[in-house]
Amino acid sequence: MSNRSELDKKNTRTALRAASVVFVMIGLSYASVPLYDLFCRVTGFGGTTQVAEQAPTIIGDRKITVRFDASINRELGWNFMPITKPVSLFIGETGLAFYGVKNLTDEQVTGTATFNVSPAKAGYYFNKIECFCFTEQVLKPGESVEMPVTFFVDPEIMDDPEMNDVTTITLSYTFFKAPETASRSQYKPRG
Repeated sequence: MSNRSELDKKNTRTALRAASVVFVMIGLSYASVPLYDLFCRVTGFGGTTQVAEQAPTIIGDRKITVRFDASINRELGWNFMPITKPVSLFIGETGLAFYGVKNLTDEQVTGTATFNVSPAKAGYYFNKIECFCFTEQVLKPGESVEMPVTFFVDPEIMDDPEMNDVTTITLSYTFFKAPETASRSQYKPRG
């Protein structure tokens, strides 16, 4: 009978270990999206840009061209386009670009923007100081808004030999329809 008791204990331990692995895997699956988002923001992986509170004090002698791209999800019912043409800036210099958006529907619509840069390897060095993508946008029927993006390319890009071939960076935004709620914030232009 001791063999039977010993076998029961082993089976119980194996079952507990298996259950523990399942619970850990479930926990990791719930944490994977925020962890992946954090990873992308820290490393610039996939063209994810960085966020800065202020521009650098160092301005490089190398110029880089920044282009602007806009697209929308078909369900949104908006017209969205870059207003600013490509700009050529010194690395470290602060740039300001505007995007225009118009609600083409006869109802209030809330949109949210996702963003990235290409080439993807430039994401680590592309910093936004102010951006409309940080808040959801609420537009009334027929309403138009111009939205600014303040940005710079980090001077550390000049110390990375892998970035020597990057002469142009494209900043892309895609707007999607967001669920309506009363607590959503709306971008309000300054001035």
